[in-house]
Amino acid sequence: MTATTTQDTSGGVPAREISISEFGAQKAQTILANSGKENAGVRVFIKSGGCSGYQYGMAIDDRELEGDLIVVDRGVKLLVDRMSLPLLRGSEVDFVENMMGGGFTVNNPNATSACGCGSSFRTDGSQSPDGEGSGGCSSH
Repeated sequence: MTATTTQDTSGGVPAREISISEFGAQKAQTILANSGKENAGVRVFIKSGGCSGYQYGMAIDDRELEGDLIVVDRGVKLLVDRMSLPLLRGSEVDFVENMMGGGFTVNNPNATSACGCGSSFRTDGSQSPDGEGSGGCSSH
């Protein structure tokens, strides 16, 4: 298995491929502790679709796959597959709460436009993959 692992041991905030906010880490640690999966982490990935072309996905995962980037930030293991990494590089996973509830979100510096619901995005010059993404936010 060839995976790249990065761990924050300096106590500082080094430049990293992907990170998680303090509040996001608190929420993720609670969810991971209740998942029943040993050594689980948060898998962050990109799939085609959504109203802006790409859509974020997240899952609790206890598998480390070949080619995964594995980052441990604020005590949370983040896993990103090699196909998603270029679109997620420099992103921060966060947890937001509002009147409609709460959920995880991705603050992505690579996104040049995003859907109003915040779960899909497009990068500079990219077309919607496979002709998808022409619908509204409710099409996810």
